[in-house]
Amino acid sequence: MALSFRSLLFSLCVLILCSVSIAEIRSTEIRSDERPIIPFDEFGFTHTGRIELNVSQISLSNPNPDLDRSKLGFFLCTRDSWLHVLQQLEDGEIACALQSDLIKSVYTFNSLKKDQVTFTTVYSMTDADQFTLVFANCLTELKVSMDVKSAMYNLEGKNGRRDYLSAGKTVLPRVYFLLSLVYCGLAGLWIYVLYKKRLTVFRIHFFMLAVVLLKALNLICEAEDKSYIKRTGSAHGWDVLFYIFSFLKGTTLFTLIVLIGTGWSFLKPYLQDKEKKVLMIVIPLQVVANIAQVVIDETGPFGQDWITWKQVFLLVDVVCCCAVLFPIVWSIKNLREAARTDGKAAVNLMKLTLFRQYYIVVICYIYFTRVVVYALETITSYKYLWTSVVAGELATLAFYVFTGYKFKPEAHNPYFVIDDEEEEAAAEQLKLEDEFEL
Repeated sequence: MALSFRSLLFSLCVLILCSVSIAEIRSTEIRSDERPIIPFDEFGFTHTGRIELNVSQISLSNPNPDLDRSKLGFFLCTRDSWLHVLQQLEDGEIACALQSDLIKSVYTFNSLKKDQVTFTTVYSMTDADQFTLVFANCLTELKVSMDVKSAMYNLEGKNGRRDYLSAGKTVLPRVYFLLSLVYCGLAGLWIYVLYKKRLTVFRIHFFMLAVVLLKALNLICEAEDKSYIKRTGSAHGWDVLFYIFSFLKGTTLFTLIVLIGTGWSFLKPYLQDKEKKVLMIVIPLQVVANIAQVVIDETGPFGQDWITWKQVFLLVDVVCCCAVLFPIVWSIKNLREAARTDGKAAVNLMKLTLFRQYYIVVICYIYFTRVVVYALETITSYKYLWTSVVAGELATLAFYVFTGYKFKPEAHNPYFVIDDEEEEAAAEQLKLEDEFEL
């Protein structure tokens, strides 16, 4: 019983760590699995929610007809209810999660007739909430094999049109499409800026344009992906395009931050060896991160290696976020040293201030999109989970605008004539800056 409880507790951690998935029609193969709890997709239901469950090729490692098959079956449970179910198990009030009055039983295997290996059931929701579909196996050392096809949806309008997106994310197709238009507008504006100031344009500015265009394409593909899932329950290939542009967008964005941090093209035309090493670390890690993201999205928490891939993704993302900060720190130190030797204290102070601002903004962007957005997703009601997506996208948009504005094409000497008093004041300020350490 203690071992079973620990397994259930681990499954709870899986459910808590699982990001709220956008459910669709999903087919899953379970083979010789003896886990007491197998979590499937999480979905936000309205009062008109439905779940269709088709299970076939059912096979048990012990075909004994005397098995208590009421301890095998599917149920729905909220995260809050699951905590209480665990408490009931620990206190000995129940011997199996399927016996709890806090769960919604969808189907138990004692309803199967002799030699029946397939069943289909439709469960209608009466309570609007966010539920996770879970399979429970409370029989010790019994291995279960089966093919599971599940479809979760809400009925909308008078015609009862199916909406396969979770109640909190049904507006996402429109959100992503509107944001893609914003980025297309930004790309057009940036092209205009590059044309007007073509004499002072560097290669980094064209790279910035590529990043904005890839972000726009990524959002368009994501909008279409979610729109098809909303209507049909399947992405129809749009998910492939989404993953491709998501990889390109993520890789180019991190590369851009590194290049700006090094001052490549607008401060110096080359990269030092240590800066090249940062790129050689960031780009492969982005490949690993995107592979992990695909596995996480396509398998779901029922996969036995799902939690491992989740941890890999989080670790790689943290390493990338830390790695891109080093070039900015190096540039700040180099500017501080140059100020003492080239006699351009005022100019270097302005550059130093710019890179310090960028360093702070990068940290704020990383913190907000990785921590604050996750916190919003955790504390927000399931009906308003789209707000965490909007918050993250608005933070990203603000970061793009800030980067473009601060590093836009300028004349080689944008600071005009600096008199002796300003130069002396800047020199004094830089002496104080020497005492500052990041």
